[in-house]
Amino acid sequence: MIAIVNIQGQQFKVAQGQEIFVHKLKAEEGDSVNFDEVLMTAGDNGATVGTPTVAGTSVKATVLGHQKGDKVIVFKKKRRKGYKVKNGHRQSFTKIKIESIG
Repeated sequence: MIAIVNIQGQQFKVAQGQEIFVHKLKAEEGDSVNFDEVLMTAGDNGATVGTPTVAGTSVKATVLGHQKGDKVIVFKKKRRKGYKVKNGHRQSFTKIKIESIG
C-alpha cells in the first residue's frame, strides 16, 4: 500500500518500511510521529483520493535521526559595480521510517 502524505507543506509518496528525509521535525530520535494529512491512498483494492484529505487515514513513522544536508553556496554579484557577496547554507533534515499506513 502506498500513500501521498503532506509533511510540513511538502507532499511525499510513501510506502510501508520506506525511509525518507523531511524538513526538521520537533521530535527526538526514536519518537513516533503521526501524519494525518493523507491526500491519497492506493492498494490492491484500488485508489482512494481525498477531498482534500482521506478521512480516518493516517501515516505512522519513527524518527531515526537528525542530519544536515550538503552545503549550498549562495553567490550574489552585480557586474561592474564591485558588489560580491558569498554565503553558505546547510538545511536541517530529519530521517524518518514509515511504520504503517492506515
